Amino acid sequence: MSKNPLFSLAYKSERTQITLPNCTIGGDELVVIAGPCAIESEEQLMKSGEITSQAGAKILRGGAYKPRTSPYAFQGLEVEGLKIMKAAGEKFGMSTVCEVTSEKALYDAIEYVDIIQIGARNMQNFELLKAVGKTDKVVILKRGLSATIDEWLNASEYILSGGNMNVILCERGIRTYETATRNTLDLSAIPVIRSKSHLPIVVDPSHATGKRDYIEDLAKASVAVGADALMIEVHPNPDEALSDGPQSLDKEDFQKLMDNIRPIAEAVGRKL
Repeated sequence: MSKNPLFSLAYKSERTQITLPNCTIGGDELVVIAGPCAIESEEQLMKSGEITSQAGAKILRGGAYKPRTSPYAFQGLEVEGLKIMKAAGEKFGMSTVCEVTSEKALYDAIEYVDIIQIGARNMQNFELLKAVGKTDKVVILKRGLSATIDEWLNASEYILSGGNMNVILCERGIRTYETATRNTLDLSAIPVIRSKSHLPIVVDPSHATGKRDYIEDLAKASVAVGADALMIEVHPNPDEALSDGPQSLDKEDFQKLMDNIRPIAEAVGRKL
């Protein structure tokens, strides 16, 4: 076993690039991941795929398993949702990502999606991390609600040490005393991660703010400080969303965001 953690620059000095059928995360490309918080129906996800692909997003996101604060909130369509996600990805030529909440969900999801997401609440679910480490699926690992950067990187080590080196980190805001936003986006985490690890990093300003009015500004800032990708919540009709409507963009706002981040991406040497 190496004395250097597998996530570290001491173990691997060149930056990891994760290659998917239609894009590469971690190279010169700025990749945008977009879609609804939850897969609600075939019609809703197909419309989301149309909106996001036309605007230039390369990866379609959507939750089939939803770990909600309240047990009475919508919990997701599970395998039915995964099947809808697969069909939408194929129709619009997009890669796909879905969160899993258990080992059973993991083994279901690997049959249908390109990327597995480990959500903030499961960042230190070590048995789930070990199970993901035994697969060869690309994994997005979200930072925990109050996790330090070192705790987050060590969570990634559980996946890497299992043999799966296809790990992408996701900064999605952390819990602080501030209540003006849903969470506090830690933009400093991006350069800190890049100084410690070769792993690509995604920023999710939607979950960080919880308010659609702030998403574009924080997306721009994330690109400027070195994010490899953005994860943006988009819904055909946010006011009717079953989950996270207040932080979801509609078609017009998402197109505006894509148009406005392009010059910033170009300024830092990224292609969108």
